[in-house]
Amino acid sequence: MNYYQLTPDVITDALASVGIYVDSGLMALNSYENRVYRFKNDEQGVLVAKFYRPQRWSRSQILEEHDFLQALATAGVRVAVPLCHEQGSLFEYQGIEFAVWPAVAGRQFEADSLEQLEALGEQLALLHQVGERFALQSRPTLSTDDYLRRAYRVLEGEAELPARLRSDFLVLLRRVVERAAELYRPRKQLTLHGDCHGGNLLWRDGPWLVDFDDCRRGPAVQDLWMMLSGSRQEQLVQLDTLLAGYETVREFDAAELALIEPLRAMRMVNYMAWLAARWSDPAFPANFPWFNTEGYWQQQLGTLEEQLLRLEEPPLSLTSWS
Repeated sequence: MNYYQLTPDVITDALASVGIYVDSGLMALNSYENRVYRFKNDEQGVLVAKFYRPQRWSRSQILEEHDFLQALATAGVRVAVPLCHEQGSLFEYQGIEFAVWPAVAGRQFEADSLEQLEALGEQLALLHQVGERFALQSRPTLSTDDYLRRAYRVLEGEAELPARLRSDFLVLLRRVVERAAELYRPRKQLTLHGDCHGGNLLWRDGPWLVDFDDCRRGPAVQDLWMMLSGSRQEQLVQLDTLLAGYETVREFDAAELALIEPLRAMRMVNYMAWLAARWSDPAFPANFPWFNTEGYWQQQLGTLEEQLLRLEEPPLSLTSWS
């Protein structure tokens, strides 16, 4: 079956093949890497089905995500656990693997709410407590080889860079890649959410973490830094609030704050490479029409210059906040 042609009929047939029926409301959710659909089942309520992009993760890597979610839920972390049937939690239909979750009801997480940030800090510490013990055997580690060097090769070979910008862009990109790789030296790694930002959080009597598709090993600060925004002083307030909740459960290693800017560079470079690598998927030109335009690459030149400066600045410091 062609992954790019998942029609409503195919989706309902796939779900019916494991005894789950779409009774109403089949709706595509805002996901591009995988195909995700929300629907109503009269017996089990509102459910969410995720159809995994072929070749992104192996079966064992997907099942490690599911096992991690089960371990987190058992430890009291607010996550949804995929439904299990006789075949387990991962199903296959016409060559496409998929899983089904109970939908998490809640409102959008308010990143500017100090109360919610503190509660998130506590949940992330609980998650990391489990992550210290939960060893991944198949999934990759958050590494500069993948997020920087491989991403550079993808951009060099596949991005549609305008001829007049290509040389300057690649020279600057390489400088960012090399400096971020020098600075990224995590001392300890554990199993993480991996992509913890406002779009993967909901609030219902506390924070709920969703979409563990990027789950992998890495430093604890990876699950914290994307919640920081604004000026340096504003970020210090947000960081202090997150850690007020976090350290009620688990100690945070302040030395990891020096990893924030290398991690930001890794995310920035990897995101550009992700778009370039997925450009043949019809969903990407339709939903990211600004990508691969001259204006986009010109803007990225400025963004990379700013990030190179950030990499040379002193890291955030808890001792500078009082």
